[in-house]
Amino acid sequence: MNSRIQRIAGNPRKYLSLNYILNHVIGGRLFLLWMKFSKYIPSDRFYIKVFYRLSMYEKLNLENPTSFTEKIQWLKLRNTNSLYSKMVDKYECRKIITKELGKEYLIPLIGVWDDAFKINFNELPEQFVLKTTHDSGSLIICKGKAMLDVKDTRRRLNKALRRNYFYKSREYPYKNAIPRIIGEKYMHDPEQEELNDYKFFCFDGEPKFVHVTTGKGKTKNSVFFDMNFNPLPFTVDNNLCSPDIINRPIAFDKMVEISRKLSKGLKHIRIDLYYINKKIYFGEFTFHNAGGIMRFSPPEWDNIIGEMLDINKL
Repeated sequence: MNSRIQRIAGNPRKYLSLNYILNHVIGGRLFLLWMKFSKYIPSDRFYIKVFYRLSMYEKLNLENPTSFTEKIQWLKLRNTNSLYSKMVDKYECRKIITKELGKEYLIPLIGVWDDAFKINFNELPEQFVLKTTHDSGSLIICKGKAMLDVKDTRRRLNKALRRNYFYKSREYPYKNAIPRIIGEKYMHDPEQEELNDYKFFCFDGEPKFVHVTTGKGKTKNSVFFDMNFNPLPFTVDNNLCSPDIINRPIAFDKMVEISRKLSKGLKHIRIDLYYINKKIYFGEFTFHNAGGIMRFSPPEWDNIIGEMLDINKL
């Protein structure tokens, strides 16, 4: 039986209720339509309010935000510092990391291009990673060139270059980021099937908790830990949560120290780090986690984390 039919059969009162249909079925279609015409909506404030309503199925309170997801929307309208555009730029941020930490914390760079047709794939190593510098999600991982569809890779990368990621959820740091492609060394650790990603959530220069993701696809594991690496009792977007299979990295205290240094002077930012072959590497800066669209379970954690983000000090 189709999994969707199974869910409805198991709980018909929920899935056939008017509220569910309005929010998840009609709301989902309206959201896709809204995103299609996003660049034609001039008012950022109005756009964010509708974006939040269609995504979270709740009214957004921008006048007195209390939850974490509400405060992220509030910050979107204020994070207009030109430095932030350089921080989210995956090429420009390398200069910041070199200055603050040293180039040894950077994954080795292979090249940078402004057009996918300028990439000479014959000159690239057997394994590599390509990604655009100005958005999120445009990632090509090549574990062997014989398996790479070069034509499709060029198409996907050039399509991403034409996209202004700002219009998706009105995150200002991306508005003026320069569209480019960078190639980086493919990093592998024999102790990790897929690289573990450590996302440190920092508030006023202090890391408060870390989101660790392991694996990918259906086997992706997503767990939140406090700064003593104790698992926190919540998850987001119904992701698989198995803390027992995630070990505390030997260099965890150093990773916390790096996150504290990189987030100094910032109201809120997420610092992404990797621990590969006993070395720490920088991943990226993120000002608005998931565009501020996070469905917490239990839901009260949206407000608990919201208390960590003190917008009154701005």
